Amino acid sequence: MIIRVNGEECECAEGVSLLSFLEGRELDVRSVVVEHNRTIVMTDNLGSVRLVAGDELEILHFVGGG
Repeated sequence: MIIRVNGEECECAEGVSLLSFLEGRELDVRSVVVEHNRTIVMTDNLGSVRLVAGDELEILHFVGGG
């Protein structure tokens, strides 16, 4: 199925959890903020959100530095 991630089309398995989707892309869920269909998803809820065709994700990475 096709979803949009940061404005670009992306293919993923239907019904995959948001947590599995992020881990499959080797993203550390402790260092990202995820917006799913314009709603921010708390880290504790990433495993309960299931992706469906047409979903839109915005993924922001925290970067440390100085």
